[in-house]
Amino acid sequence: MPKLKTEPLTFEKVWAMFQETDRKFRENREQIKETDRILKEAAEQAKEADRKVWEQIKETNRIVGDLGNRFGDLAEHLVRPGIVEKFNTLGFHFNDTSKERKFRNPKTGKILAEVDILLENGDIVIAVEVKANLKNRDVDDHLKRMEVLRRIADSKGDKRKYLGAIAGAIIEDDARNYTLNAGFYLIVQSGDTMKLDMPKGFKPREW
Repeated sequence: MPKLKTEPLTFEKVWAMFQETDRKFRENREQIKETDRILKEAAEQAKEADRKVWEQIKETNRIVGDLGNRFGDLAEHLVRPGIVEKFNTLGFHFNDTSKERKFRNPKTGKILAEVDILLENGDIVIAVEVKANLKNRDVDDHLKRMEVLRRIADSKGDKRKYLGAIAGAIIEDDARNYTLNAGFYLIVQSGDTMKLDMPKGFKPREW
């Protein structure tokens, strides 16, 4: 087998090899810098996109909240004017109504419960919760609210009976049944006004 002929290394060849290695190293370094730059730009773009998404979410929540508040105001305007008359036809004879009532701890001033509409007379109090789209959890919340109202009343020596009612614009059958089974009066939308939904045999719960 013939021997391969090798050329002796010279200074020029070694120098050329170093220069080529240095050139490739510089190219690789530039490529790394460019890659870093692209990654940083991508990270900044992702951060900016994330910021815009969160801004859109916050804006959407704000709009929904505003709409909810406006609907709540509208619902109270629809419910409150005629609600006394509707309950008085059942024999309650309420002489005092108020909205957005806050019940506080007499010692700390902390708000313990808030009631959208409160109907009162010398014997009975009805706490009305107004909802745009009634859900079962709203009924659970009102049950807890009624317990708080009873405790506050007891602490003040208020011996009147406390009843609950829920008014809603959108009420699915499940939420309707859940409300009535909980012992709450149900006030539903009927055209441009509201009416009491009272199935035969309904008995309100007393606190």
